[in-house]
Amino acid sequence: MAARDTSGSAPSSRPGTALVTGASSGIGREAARLLAEKGFRVFGTSRSDRPGFDSVRMLRLDVTSDASVAACVDRLLDQVGMVDVLVNNAGALHRGIAEETALTEAAAVFETNLFGAARVANAVLPHMRERGRGRIVNVGSLAAWVGEPGEGYYAASKAALARYTEALRHEVRHLGVDVSLVEPGAFTTGVVEAATRSCGEIADYDQVRANAFETLERGLRKGGDPRRAAEVVVKAATARRPKPRYAAGSEALWLPPLRLLLPQWVLERLVRRGFHLPTAATRG
Repeated sequence: MAARDTSGSAPSSRPGTALVTGASSGIGREAARLLAEKGFRVFGTSRSDRPGFDSVRMLRLDVTSDASVAACVDRLLDQVGMVDVLVNNAGALHRGIAEETALTEAAAVFETNLFGAARVANAVLPHMRERGRGRIVNVGSLAAWVGEPGEGYYAASKAALARYTEALRHEVRHLGVDVSLVEPGAFTTGVVEAATRSCGEIADYDQVRANAFETLERGLRKGGDPRRAAEVVVKAATARRPKPRYAAGSEALWLPPLRLLLPQWVLERLVRRGFHLPTAATRG
């Protein structure tokens, strides 16, 4: 086994091989492109067959399938023999009031956003441990900090990803593997169009649902350029001493400390006002 470098240095003195999941659009596509521009040999993934772009070779990968993940990583290692950087970007947005969301629908969100990231990480970690170096960047979301109405299970899955990333960072650091979390705010990535939505609707939630969805969609469609978020991902992937967490977008910088400093009742009032929700009981 190669000697392990636990100094926190970058995976290699020169760009190596990067695997970027969810690279067919949005932040993942831009991150793959930027890594290629920096000289990395980049493989992107998508659930369906997609053509390569800008020196990025595409592989088919379904992060919810053990067999698909194993086949993808085996194919990559057969071709190039190494994985220096893994960017876990593949994710799924689900819109739905909590009671209206079937638990099977909620489980599917976690299967992609949490277990999908863990599944790919587990596939590359044996190789990284053997080489004594590697870099894993998990792409979370600012939604992890606030349980916004209309996307409770999505927010919960991203909060779980944050704590998983934190634990994994501690567990593998002595093996020469660095792990970081990037939490983007609102960026225009097409995630709204690809989002799943709860099938069942309950009349009592009509106003809350309409106002919550309108607020969420407006914020995402007016979001920033995904390339800006991708630049933060690449920073985490290439920094000599990577930090535990990187914020992408101005709101990702100020919301977490605000969440920690404000009294809970103030934050709750701000959320309800921002989503135009009733401030008092409307029945009974």
